[in-house]
Amino acid sequence: MRDDPLVIALVKQARDGDRQAWNQLVERYAPLVWSICRRYRLSPADIDDAGAAVWLRLVEGLRNLREPAALPGWLATVTRRECLRVLRERHSHTPIDDDRFVDESAAEADAELLRQERFAALRRAFAELPERCRRLLALLFTDPPPPYAEISEKLELPVGGIGPTRMRCIAALRHSQAMAPFVDPGNG
Repeated sequence: MRDDPLVIALVKQARDGDRQAWNQLVERYAPLVWSICRRYRLSPADIDDAGAAVWLRLVEGLRNLREPAALPGWLATVTRRECLRVLRERHSHTPIDDDRFVDESAAEADAELLRQERFAALRRAFAELPERCRRLLALLFTDPPPPYAEISEKLELPVGGIGPTRMRCIAALRHSQAMAPFVDPGNG
């Protein structure tokens, strides 16, 4: 969400030198940076170089970021520029055309950003669940999920209680503060 109050608060706190806020920003947006780098078909070493340059640019430019809520878009733009810089350095004998590497429209970039933000919110919401819910959902969402009898034994939960407990845990995820911007209030 472009006006996510958490992002705004984290940016402001990171500007003030809060290391934990900085770490949360990196954790939240690292998947976005890496996914953009992968679209440019960079080698793993080049992805590391481009990613490091993006985070360095953020350290240098965080104080000058006029609109904290614009951080995700800023990161996406800087990441694309860094990927092109790396490609130009590695392939200086070949002209690099932006269109050759980027096959996404602005709408696709926004959709990817929203997906990444939703995933980060889901991870935060999952971490806030009680231990029993985290363990149950982790087991149910493994591929392939273990049989209910095995889950029952591991969690000391009756087989007949797995479904209702799962529903309560998912409802807790849906109603968490972290997921609030992504959940339709009519579907609660």
